[in-house]
Amino acid sequence: MFLTISTTGTPERPATDLGFLLHKHPGKAQAFSTSYGQAHVFYPEATAERCTAALLLEVDPVALARRVRGATKGKGGAADAALAQYVNDRPYAASSLFAVALSSVFSSALRGVCKNLPERAAQPLPLRAEVPALPARGGARLVRALFEPLGWTVSADPVPLDERFPEWGDSRYVRLVLEVPDGRLTLSEALRHLYVLLPVLDDAKHYWVSADEVDKLLRAGEGWLADHPEQKLITNRYLARRWSLTREAMERLELARLADADDTAVDDIDNAVAADEGPEADDRPAPLAEQRRDAILAALGAAGAARVLDLGCGQGQLMQALLKDTRYTEIVGVDVSMRALTVASRRLKLDRMGRRQAERVTLLQGSLAYTDKRLMGYDAAVLCEVVEHVDPERLSALEHAVFGSARPRTVIVTTPNVEYNVRWESLPAGHVRHGDHRFEWTRAEFGQWADRLARQHGYEVEFVPVGPDDPEVGPPTQMAVFTQARSDRSDRDTRNDRNTRDGRNTRNAKEAKAA
Repeated sequence: MFLTISTTGTPERPATDLGFLLHKHPGKAQAFSTSYGQAHVFYPEATAERCTAALLLEVDPVALARRVRGATKGKGGAADAALAQYVNDRPYAASSLFAVALSSVFSSALRGVCKNLPERAAQPLPLRAEVPALPARGGARLVRALFEPLGWTVSADPVPLDERFPEWGDSRYVRLVLEVPDGRLTLSEALRHLYVLLPVLDDAKHYWVSADEVDKLLRAGEGWLADHPEQKLITNRYLARRWSLTREAMERLELARLADADDTAVDDIDNAVAADEGPEADDRPAPLAEQRRDAILAALGAAGAARVLDLGCGQGQLMQALLKDTRYTEIVGVDVSMRALTVASRRLKLDRMGRRQAERVTLLQGSLAYTDKRLMGYDAAVLCEVVEHVDPERLSALEHAVFGSARPRTVIVTTPNVEYNVRWESLPAGHVRHGDHRFEWTRAEFGQWADRLARQHGYEVEFVPVGPDDPEVGPPTQMAVFTQARSDRSDRDTRNDRNTRDGRNTRNAKEAKAA
């Protein structure tokens, strides 16, 4: 297996700086031991104008066969599995074996670390990478689909099965040449692309893929994988088509996108901030997602709610916070997505929860566009960043289902304030904060909507800013707290008492009959 990486330079910035960035001296040939053989690093050329580093992995076929036999022992396999241990392309074609060697030999360069030239490590370089034999399950078309969105100019020439017999056609291998002559990528970015995409194209892992592979993928994919058009294929193949790991990786990539839209860290938006953040943590403003949850919890506490609906509960972040407070005796999460409910169940650890704690929690699949008798009679309902995901023509159905049918005593609605979007430097002008948002309201539009709902359904409404309240554009999140008017509340309490009494009588009758 063979890879070369080349760059060009000037007298002020010589190309031989590549040696500093790779932490490998251009004047030496070096060897490194790996689990499957020897990796060699050397420089075919090293001048101020042009420098090329080469990585050669010399695979030990005996070690490879022993490890493969140990890994597959007792698992059966194809009839030719024994022969495949000795007759294969692993010593010659770039694969996960090569990616592991790349990570081991160039670990500092992968992380973008260079003590001698730290500013050079952060600068884009003109780069050329060449892999003479790359298995490409998907052909040259897939090679281009994977590398071109990342800024590479791609040449992927199929390798014929036998040049003497052209009628046999091409093999599944390509000769890959990647170039970024105008310097759009750093060396770290280039190496991370290769580390992930070489085994993806080979579509085979030489080792058992465990849960820590998700962390490896997300570290190497930081900054590019979340927005890659072939994200799902990359994730699925890199994780050896293990669906549970692929799903976890996709969920974490989605969190990364949401965090970018909220201009906050992934750990913050996922409510997983480490306890030992350091002495300056208290001086930083809380992330917007956390401020939003705090505002909702404060409103629920002020309302004296005990039985709460989380409508559009998503992955269960708010429910997780509610469970920590024993005041909330019943917490119901509702979402149309079964996948989101599965994630929420894992987040809440329902399968490991004690019986008494589990009795406080219910997850329901349902659409907020339809009335649902299961949602009637609760103290409060929360629609946290939900309404903007509803098509405007279907919003009236949600209004009726929540305010007209379920009629909780308190309804809390949060939604983005579109006026604040100009303060997000990472958000292009005219864009909404998330690709699934059907609309985003100004403060005036949200106020008109909330006032109309309150009059129509017998509620009073109060508006609460969430996040820094900018004097010109307002807060990033706007929140409305709807409270039933007193006359409507007394009628509702009477109905609830009647329903509770009827339900209790029905249960007593069933118990007596059973006895």
